[in-house]
Amino acid sequence: MTPATLPSPDSSRAQHLISRFGIGHVLVVGDVMLDRFLYGRVSRISPEAPVPVVVFDHDEYRLGGAANVAHNIAALGGPVTLVGAVGDDEDGRQLSAELAARGLLAAALVTTPARRTTTKMRVVTSRNQQVARIDYETDGDLDNTSEDAVMDVVDQYLDAAKVLLVSDYQKGVVTRRVMAHMVGRAHERGLPLLVDPKVPHLDFYRGATLVTPNHVEAESAANRRIRTMDDAREAARAIIGRSGMEGVLITLGERGMWLSHEGVDGSLSATAREVSDVTGAGDTVIATLALALAAGAQPAEAAALANEAAGIVVGKFGAATVTADELRKRFAV
Repeated sequence: MTPATLPSPDSSRAQHLISRFGIGHVLVVGDVMLDRFLYGRVSRISPEAPVPVVVFDHDEYRLGGAANVAHNIAALGGPVTLVGAVGDDEDGRQLSAELAARGLLAAALVTTPARRTTTKMRVVTSRNQQVARIDYETDGDLDNTSEDAVMDVVDQYLDAAKVLLVSDYQKGVVTRRVMAHMVGRAHERGLPLLVDPKVPHLDFYRGATLVTPNHVEAESAANRRIRTMDDAREAARAIIGRSGMEGVLITLGERGMWLSHEGVDGSLSATAREVSDVTGAGDTVIATLALALAAGAQPAEAAALANEAAGIVVGKFGAATVTADELRKRFAV
């Protein structure tokens, strides 16, 4: 049987849903990161080792991980609260400043003095070519005290939430206890719970509404190769059967997406007009999904909007965002 292609919402319906992105508060919980870009020019190879010498020009900071998910939600016009953990360090203060500069509150971030703020420094040439990446992180699980603090903050901001979203980069915030707390709160309140997953934590997500693995993660979780949409359908079913989640949206890069959720099985074709950088595209996908569901979209409609948003963001460099106006233009008559 040929896999079905999911229909995209017509222009009127899409515009209606996008216009409602501002009504649904999203509570994001996960691993926040600071992305630092060190820009310079390369004119020679080092005499000390076969590596380029980069002459420093300037620094640039961006939000990464769960912080980029929150930034994507805000850029699309959605209200958002971000819960995560940072160290008592300069990078943590820089991350808070970057959040504030984008109109996002850092009040719900838990400071953990024994840990350092996850920071990824990329050395980039003037032509946007990445030379190296240096990661600063403490990726072990939060201790019990910090777990309790994160769960307490979640409960403080829960009343306003229409959708719960977990952004798991396996940097220590999404522990089994924290995830169980999120699942419990979602079920108590009848809220959708979306998860951008990491495969080693797949069993943590039992009871979630929808998870959004990429191609590699889906292959690992399902223990099978994905070369065709038939393969994607079988992988999605295997993941649901293994994990006890309600649905799976697999992002497949240039081949689009596959959605399996409560009897809906189908593919979405990729919409990118040009690809510059896929960094952070998964953050854009799950952010758009969350806002669309909060706006009243059916899962297939939400996936179609997320697919269009992904097509926009991969044309930008680095962990970028999409605006509601950019998304509206994709559905203009």
